[in-house]
Amino acid sequence: MPRGLVLLMMVNQDGTETMGVRLARGILDVARASARLSLPSPLSLDELLMKGHVADLHHLVSMALREGETSFFLEESGITHGRLFACPGKIICVGLNYRRHARELGLDPPRVPPLFNKYNNALAPHQGTVRLPRSDLSIKVDYETELLVVMGRTARNVREEEALNHVAGYCTAHDLSARDLQLELPGGQWMIGKTLDGFAPVGPYFVSADLVPDPNHLQIETRVNGEIRQSSNTQDFIFSVQQIIAYISRHWTLEPGDLIFTGTPEGVIQGYPKDHQVWLKPGDEVMSLVEGLGELRFRLVAGEDSGA
Repeated sequence: MPRGLVLLMMVNQDGTETMGVRLARGILDVARASARLSLPSPLSLDELLMKGHVADLHHLVSMALREGETSFFLEESGITHGRLFACPGKIICVGLNYRRHARELGLDPPRVPPLFNKYNNALAPHQGTVRLPRSDLSIKVDYETELLVVMGRTARNVREEEALNHVAGYCTAHDLSARDLQLELPGGQWMIGKTLDGFAPVGPYFVSADLVPDPNHLQIETRVNGEIRQSSNTQDFIFSVQQIIAYISRHWTLEPGDLIFTGTPEGVIQGYPKDHQVWLKPGDEVMSLVEGLGELRFRLVAGEDSGA
């Protein structure tokens, strides 16, 4: 698995998306360095996690730094971020995983991690735009900043004390939620409310697991138009990352590249009194932060029925 690496995906002039490595010298353009140095390397995070060849990437980074060739490196301010992940095998989400969040909703803490899913259509990049659903479908879109766990080794029936050995890294992520679709349709439609197009922004970085000493002790925050809406710490987890992985792996196999959203803390719009609920709207700028993993930013734009 990758070690000591902070990775991102960037959009090239031809529209393709390839990997970059965040280094003190700048962003190493992996595709350019691989071509110029005639060295093999995975060119995307999906490829790195699912097919391996981590040693090739580490070797490429070492050789590029040794060469001192400035054309291999880009200023981060000049790149367009791509989707960190395009085709993970599974996107698994945990609901109601912070104690204070359960209290704000008036709910008892769950006995086991409540699981639901998103699909790849929901994945969106850092600094991108997310189109809100048509107003005849949903008008109650809520924010949820989350710690994202990225699997690096196959896990089946793993014990809690071994679970973190299967994690490749972590990211800042966002679980946008259409509450009216999720909770007000007959029977509740969690999947529909959670996996609309663009409803899972992730970024800006993938941070390898060795650089995150304790995923259960990280500050987490949401700002909307600069105003703090959520501020907590993963210490408030009901189920730790280890417990989540162990629980999921008892039911099905977790594979390299699978993504796990670990839940959101208190402060969501759903938890406000009804007369104080102001749902997300076109033009809102959302910032999500998980300590050590970078600030994920995206902007909301109007749905198709608004002529946007």
